[in-house]
Amino acid sequence: MTAIPLGMPAQPPAMLAERRSSREIKVGNVAVGGDAAISVQSMTTTLTANVDATLQQIAQLTAAGCQIVRVAVPSQDDADALPLIASKSAIPVVADIHFQPKYVFAAIDAGCAGVRVNPGNIKKFDDKIGAIARAAAAAGVPVRIGVNAGSLDARLLAKHGRATPEALVESALWECSLFEEHGFSDLKISVKHHDPVVMITAYRLLAEACDYPLHLGVTEAGPAFQGTIKSAAAFGALLSQGIGDTLRVSLSAPPVEEVKVGIQILESLGLRQRGLEIVSCPSCGRAQVDVYTLAEQVTAGLEGLSVPLRVAVMGCVVNGPGEAREADLGVASGNGKGQIFVRGEVVRTVPETQIVETLIDEAMRLAHEMGSEQPGACGAPVVEVR
Repeated sequence: MTAIPLGMPAQPPAMLAERRSSREIKVGNVAVGGDAAISVQSMTTTLTANVDATLQQIAQLTAAGCQIVRVAVPSQDDADALPLIASKSAIPVVADIHFQPKYVFAAIDAGCAGVRVNPGNIKKFDDKIGAIARAAAAAGVPVRIGVNAGSLDARLLAKHGRATPEALVESALWECSLFEEHGFSDLKISVKHHDPVVMITAYRLLAEACDYPLHLGVTEAGPAFQGTIKSAAAFGALLSQGIGDTLRVSLSAPPVEEVKVGIQILESLGLRQRGLEIVSCPSCGRAQVDVYTLAEQVTAGLEGLSVPLRVAVMGCVVNGPGEAREADLGVASGNGKGQIFVRGEVVRTVPETQIVETLIDEAMRLAHEMGSEQPGACGAPVVEVR
């Protein structure tokens, strides 16, 4: 009887839904919309005027996988810092503008890859759109119309009574129409709300009403745990319907954490090639090993792995062998020992005290094999073992 090889499929999973058709824009060297991959963004928390601190944080975000970074520009000092930041950043820099239209022009002149404007906060913004459109078009700089529930135009609040999905969408489309009157369509849109249900509804309405690329976000999502849950629920609902071209997870946490969550959401939905994935059981009364500690130690030991690898860390005989067999690498633990599986086959049985070390060794070996199979690979990936 011919053995059937198990393990992870070579091809990525099928899309949950056909991607919404949208026009493509370029934010620096990053394509957004069209057939481009969904990009992950974040925003610096430093004073933009502090160039060294801002560039250091941008470097950290870049290392974490951030593809576009936004910086706040509330003052002239911040605007003056933009030329150096934009020129030194390894990823496209978008200037975030509120209240003062003059900083839009400063950002364009500074060489920023994009500008985000909040029409609800900029005084007499509509009167400046013609000049902004001309300057942005001349420089090839796209504009994001960033509508937020907390700063919705007073006229729309009066009309709708509150920041409803319809009010958010009306604000965004109104501003887009003004740019279109001046022949400028290099736009993307966001309509953010702290309530995922309102946010989802708004983006669904927007997706039906236009073909501009959409920047997804749950604004003021909250601390790390709550914000992650809100963002994952909202993004999952929209991305599973093909809605969304770029995203930012807004957390009351270091911005690198936003990037990690955003990447993980995309990987979980099959919208980005997965990296390291740890499959581990939640533990129960059947567990015969300390699954929590094993999973934490394996995760720490494989931090920095640069190839896609699913590792199963299982603690009992019910689901353990099956999950370990279907992963690239896994262990089914019990009675003080663990069976080590590699691509569906048991390769050895080791004492519990050697499980973590053995998994890390096997992962290093697999990573080297997988890395050498990739075009342009140079040696084994770097794995930090703690």
